Amino acid sequence: MGGLTLLDGGTGRELMRIGAPFRQPEWSALALLEAPHYVTRVHESFVAAGADVITTNSYAVVPFHIGAERFASRGRELASLAGRLARDVATHAPRQVAVAGSLPPVCGSYRADLFDAESARPVLATLVAALRPHVDHWQAETLSAIEEAELVREVVGYDGTPLWFSFTLDDEAGVRPRLRSGQPVGAAVLAAVRLGAAAVLFNCSQPEAMGAAVSSAREVLRGVGAPEGAVRIGVYANAFPPQREQAEANATLEAIRADLTPAGYLGFVRDWIARGATIVGGCCGIGPEHIAALQAALRPPASAGER
Repeated sequence: MGGLTLLDGGTGRELMRIGAPFRQPEWSALALLEAPHYVTRVHESFVAAGADVITTNSYAVVPFHIGAERFASRGRELASLAGRLARDVATHAPRQVAVAGSLPPVCGSYRADLFDAESARPVLATLVAALRPHVDHWQAETLSAIEEAELVREVVGYDGTPLWFSFTLDDEAGVRPRLRSGQPVGAAVLAAVRLGAAAVLFNCSQPEAMGAAVSSAREVLRGVGAPEGAVRIGVYANAFPPQREQAEANATLEAIRADLTPAGYLGFVRDWIARGATIVGGCCGIGPEHIAALQAALRPPASAGER
């Protein structure tokens, strides 16, 4: 397990749990607006739990959550603040910790049907410009369609900063995994390779949906002759029930599944690793206690400080 990378968990839910300002429509961006120290606390709690990567709290810094006028006037400022907060925690961590620059699906999470490249491009460009000085890699996450990934690559360019694509899955697809757009996972992995991704991940879907996607990704990478580990595979699942068709992530606050305790989540993670994942963590509802359980179970104490 020496090559295992632990991500953090869901920032928004953890902000709510510790008492940060949290409501719709601003979601996790509200803490940036009103009480940024809570964001720092969340980053620190995930580092203390064992995370090797902390993710900028920029997912909700989009017009859908903070409004078009506020984004136009303060979007770059808020995204820059999200980047600085994460970088400061990583800099002062007791070991090497990387910062992932979160790039969300700006036209609506889970809504490939709403994607419009022309309206999304300037929003992404604002986030990229604000976050670029602070991040170690880009993490384009909760992508429902290949077209969203293509736009991200266009906007971030090729400056040498690694790019990770993370796709969200149709929770009901079963053994033939597909994105929420209906596109096969295999096609998404091929697109990620074509776009020069350093990693392809799956996030914000049910844990039960992830194993088949990991197996499909590994098969595709082998099929194109990618050397083992050249494009890493990762998973960070959510902990709320399956969403109805055309639901929007973060549009409502769903209850957390009672069975996804740290021990319960660990069981799924072991399966993903057995199938080929080398990057694991959590999305909505997966907290520091889950990451701590992964750290304790997947890394022998003698190597816990090695990265």
